[in-house]
Amino acid sequence: MKTTNYYNTFIEVAEDCPVTTAEIPPMRGEKSIANISFELLIDNPYEFTSDDVLFHVYAAKHQLRTKEFEIEKERFFSKGQACFRASPLTKRYGWGAHFDAEGKMAIYAVESDEYKQFSKDKAITQVKAMRSKKTE
Repeated sequence: MKTTNYYNTFIEVAEDCPVTTAEIPPMRGEKSIANISFELLIDNPYEFTSDDVLFHVYAAKHQLRTKEFEIEKERFFSKGQACFRASPLTKRYGWGAHFDAEGKMAIYAVESDEYKQFSKDKAITQVKAMRSKKTE
C-alpha cells in the first residue's frame, strides 16, 4: 500500500494562497473535500494521519458502508494519492498542517501563534503546500 503520511513535518500554506487569514471552507450544496477534511481535523487534532483523512473523504464522497472499508481502503491506496500538500486547506484556505512523530496531524490558521511557531521550528521538516498556479 502506498502512503501519504508525513512525520515530524509542517506543511506551510502555498506561496500563492489567496488569504492571509485562514477561512472555514464555505458550504456550497454537497460537502466538498475541503469541508470534510476541515471538519474532521478541526474537531479531532492529532487523532488521524493523512491517510486516514484522505480515505475518510473518499468514503464520504462515495457513500461507502463500514463493511466495505477494508477492501476499498486497500484498493484506494494501491495507487498513488495526492498528499496533503495538494489539499485545498493548505493551498486555498490558509491552514497549515502539522504532523507529529506518529504521523498524526492537526491544522493551524496561518495567522495563529502556533502556525508561526511550527513554521520556524528547525527540529521538524518544513515543506510548502503546492502552488495553485504554474510559475513562469
